Amino acid sequence: MATSLIAAFERVRRGDVELAGLLPAAQVQAACATAEYQDRGIVYTAATTLYAFLAQMLRADRSCQQTVAGVAAHRVANGQRPCAADTGGYCKARQRIPESVCRTLFEQAGRETEDRLTEQGLWCGRRVRIIDGSTLQIADTAANRREYPLQRGLQPGCHYPVVRILAVFSYAAGVVLQALLRPYQGKGTGETGMLRDLADFFLPGDVQLNDRYFGGYWDIAFWQQRQVDLVTRLPASRQSDFRRGRRLGKDDHLVTWQRTGRPEWLTLAEAAHFPETLTLREVRVPVRIPGFRTREVIVLTTLLDPVAFPAHELARLYRRRWQAELNLRSLKTHMEMDYLRTKHPETVRKEFFIHLLAYNLVRRVALEAALSNHLEPWQISFKGTLQTLHEFLARFHRASIVTQWVESWLQTIAQIQVGHRPDRMEPYAVKRRPKDYPPLRENRASYKYRRRFQQKR
Repeated sequence: MATSLIAAFERVRRGDVELAGLLPAAQVQAACATAEYQDRGIVYTAATTLYAFLAQMLRADRSCQQTVAGVAAHRVANGQRPCAADTGGYCKARQRIPESVCRTLFEQAGRETEDRLTEQGLWCGRRVRIIDGSTLQIADTAANRREYPLQRGLQPGCHYPVVRILAVFSYAAGVVLQALLRPYQGKGTGETGMLRDLADFFLPGDVQLNDRYFGGYWDIAFWQQRQVDLVTRLPASRQSDFRRGRRLGKDDHLVTWQRTGRPEWLTLAEAAHFPETLTLREVRVPVRIPGFRTREVIVLTTLLDPVAFPAHELARLYRRRWQAELNLRSLKTHMEMDYLRTKHPETVRKEFFIHLLAYNLVRRVALEAALSNHLEPWQISFKGTLQTLHEFLARFHRASIVTQWVESWLQTIAQIQVGHRPDRMEPYAVKRRPKDYPPLRENRASYKYRRRFQQKR
């Protein structure tokens, strides 16, 4: 099953960047050609710059200085003169790379990884996409604040701008297939609006696995018009009564929703094409776990056929929605994407997409390890895969036989599995106390000026 990785790493020669085995230079050049980007770098070519950017997102030390040192070491290993230690050339080359190139490469990596799974990647014969959103912080610069304003009441220099992200994960492989980054506030920045902007990505027959935030009348009707089905949780504003509706089985029935007030994102003419009622299915799933506050979960879906989509399968599917939360944790915690460090809005988005590219490449390796060892992809530890990737790639050029090296690599990854801890409970509390520093009430420049003035007096 590791044939594709073996073939990829057989093309890597001494002096090449190790990640060239996962992201061939030809693929980078093709993405640049699609974006009509003319590579004019001598030291920092498009491929070298993207490899360095990608390695920067994977390292514990994210500094540009560390990244430039890696480029210099790569050139020496390849029999070339080392590049200058100054970081200006790398930063300028990174700014020249079009944003669309970074996005194209991350999307290709996601598609290629998911394509490794065929029938085994489907649920009841359908493709499932898990959708979830989150927030990130970005560097507090004037350029970033213009495009991504601070939240109301926050003072520049004392707080970081917050951006909202939305990710569409593959149910089968765990990779990110589509993603958006938007300001935290403003028109079209809500998660449901961001998802509607990705409508062209979804194909008829796809199933969205969402949380209850996406279970509004108009959102469900919007996706039904595109023949995309939803599995979500009953919104808190709705009440269920299993004594009514058409009974399909125990704790399983069909209900009819009446159309609610028109939302702002629809015009009167557009709203006229939406149905007056929706027929939906509700499945009650009891929760019999001591200590859990929730005693039952009402799964809401547009999949109405109880034979093709049994109630127990819907319950099992919705339970897997938590996988999106774990994937976001891998991105924000293990890959440290919770804070984007670049100082310009366009570079912030590039950094975001390169993080997703790195994540998808790690997921690809985890998938190959799972297939080679007869495991499910979600059973493989993302953190363990990331750690093993660092150590094995650093010693790749010492390997004499690529086939044996790749097989040992994947076998090591497969041994680090996610602990089987169903329904575990963890307190929302910390053991280590934070440092007792006062919060920043004014920007650092004003603070320093005031302190100097007080000392002179």
